[in-house]
Amino acid sequence: MTVHFKQDEPDNSNRLDGMKQGVIGKPLPRIEGLAKVTGTAPYAAEYPIENCAEGVLVTSTITRGEVTSIDRTSVLSMPGVIAVVDDEKLCTRAAQGTANEAPMQGPAQVCYWGQPIALVIAETFEQARDAAKHLKVEYREDAGAPIDPGAVEPEEQEDETVHQGDLSHAMAEAAHSVDVTYTTKGHASAAMEPHAAIAQWDGDKLTVHASLQMLNYNITELADALDMEEENMRLISRFVGGGFGSKLGISEEVVAAALAAKQIGRPVRVVQSRQQVFQTVMRRSETTQRLRLAADENGKLTGFGHEALVSNLPGETFAEPVLQSSHFMYGGENRELMLNVARIHRMTAGSVRAPGEAVGMPALEGAMDVLAEKAGIDPVELRLRNIPEQDPEEDLPFSSHKLAECLTQGAKAFGWDKGPRKPRQRREGEWWIGTGMANAARVHNIAEAKARVTLKADGTALVETDMTDIGTGTYTILAQIAAEMLGLGPEQVLVELGDTRYPRGPGSGGSWGAASIGSAVYIACKAIREELAARLGTSEEELELRESKTAGGEALTDLLGGKDLAREGHYEPGDIEDDYTASGFGAFFAEVRVNHYTGETRVDRMLGAFGFGRVLNAKTARSQCIGGITWSIGVALTEALEFDPRDGHLVNCDLAEYHVPVHRDVPDLQVLLVEERDGAASPIQAKGIGELGMCGGAAAIANAIYNACGARLFDYPMTPDRVLAAIPD
Repeated sequence: MTVHFKQDEPDNSNRLDGMKQGVIGKPLPRIEGLAKVTGTAPYAAEYPIENCAEGVLVTSTITRGEVTSIDRTSVLSMPGVIAVVDDEKLCTRAAQGTANEAPMQGPAQVCYWGQPIALVIAETFEQARDAAKHLKVEYREDAGAPIDPGAVEPEEQEDETVHQGDLSHAMAEAAHSVDVTYTTKGHASAAMEPHAAIAQWDGDKLTVHASLQMLNYNITELADALDMEEENMRLISRFVGGGFGSKLGISEEVVAAALAAKQIGRPVRVVQSRQQVFQTVMRRSETTQRLRLAADENGKLTGFGHEALVSNLPGETFAEPVLQSSHFMYGGENRELMLNVARIHRMTAGSVRAPGEAVGMPALEGAMDVLAEKAGIDPVELRLRNIPEQDPEEDLPFSSHKLAECLTQGAKAFGWDKGPRKPRQRREGEWWIGTGMANAARVHNIAEAKARVTLKADGTALVETDMTDIGTGTYTILAQIAAEMLGLGPEQVLVELGDTRYPRGPGSGGSWGAASIGSAVYIACKAIREELAARLGTSEEELELRESKTAGGEALTDLLGGKDLAREGHYEPGDIEDDYTASGFGAFFAEVRVNHYTGETRVDRMLGAFGFGRVLNAKTARSQCIGGITWSIGVALTEALEFDPRDGHLVNCDLAEYHVPVHRDVPDLQVLLVEERDGAASPIQAKGIGELGMCGGAAAIANAIYNACGARLFDYPMTPDRVLAAIPD
């Protein structure tokens, strides 16, 4: 039995607060944690499939053109080699990218350096890898493929363009104005687990174990890529070693493994090398952003301008949504926002770790710091003065807005000094020390979700959905929601995820997972409670369940009468999405030290205060925030994709040369959870937290660098050479 709930109005019943089990929100450890740390949780490449052959992708060595020939005979006689797959479907999938819709390309068309063009299959991985290196490929190369986003005429994204009032006039008349340009480098998802898949066929039925974030969409993508019916395939992705956007869509190893297994009649495993993941799967676009801010004598914004240039492959529909939170973050009746896309031949640009705000907010919050200095207003106070009462463009109310509380509580906990702020006021030996802050914002998304909950005759519960857990704590929070609603201990709830045999969840991405699938589980549990209440002759609202018993002492097992009770919850966003602007908000505070002689920056301490609705698990929520702050340190100081200007190939394509923050880069981080109830966000009053923690944090570090040593930088990452060059004499 399916229970469908379409949310058209806020749900302020806060039913989870009225339950009696007392586990929701508690900092419970991950229920799958032991399996992960002991190595017994199987990841995509680790399933023990008998007679499994190994495949290694072959990638292009030109930037643009077409493959004219692949000489299979050049490797088929090598030890262990079974076959070479260069199927049209593999080439087409590689040409059109992995993240978003795109026009179909020619079967052997090369669109970027590193594009997969074939797969070599052998008995062992080492044999396949060796043969892949020796496969002879000939190309027809198109000279002059554009690889520099600054050298092509960009395309304006009209749906992102805003013109309200007269920004130029506001800038001219402003008591204080700022006109600055920031740049950010491209980023890689850099998930720990590489992209991997094992495919096996049973007649015309296909089963694929893969590392994927969104099985509900991935099964449709794979069916389309292979020209199959979805009912003839099954995807399994129970454990994912990080995704950060790179595993939202199927990538080449999934299609290649399926094609290869069909061709040779036995299972095939394909694992991308670390270099192939960097070169092939996805990148975050680099950005160039112009910020124009006009303010009156009190620092109140009268004009707001944000223009951005990003890039992607020709034909791709995705454009890094740099302006996403700028549309509503601050007021200013005179507004100009514009997003342009340069069409270049680098690998597909797609969703990477908080797409949009992760790079848009650092630029905006850097410009706000410049404005605070010009106006002589404390940076915290400036932001408090510019919190809009409603969406300044859409004229909509906010579903909730905890920014002021995040700013005030964060400033107090950090020990923010509201006195006059001047650079170079504190020095210890060769180190300048300073502080900085920035706001955080990340749009709240919600998606259709289904989950089946079964209250078993033995008094335990089972939750089933194809939703994935990419390290975010989904297993645990779903167990907590079901346990709270049904009066069970979390250990009595078995959560089964990541299998397309189960009802379709929303997938893990866009920070919509917890609120969406949590609402589906909540709806299913509420329906079970209604049936139990009917058996007791009472109402669901009056039903109290705790420790597997009713308030009257009747055991759940007796109430069930030896039979399971199952309901499928189906949550669907309704008109409410058009009635409110929904976002998570927060504030970052950082203290850094900058070496006067080397330009090295070290983050000494950092605090983030975040408001994102109901906290479902205080431990996993805090962990998500810590992860976001860590990524913001990378955006500020270390992370940058570097492309060869001659042919566009990625130079730093591994974790040795692409510098993510390591343990020494990350101090002890403090997180404040500014809890709230947002009935317009979801039936469980929760909003996304997975990405909010990195949206703006880089600016807090940049602003602290300026306060420490006087080096005002406008290019991320702020590497030692850039800092050193900007330090005043």
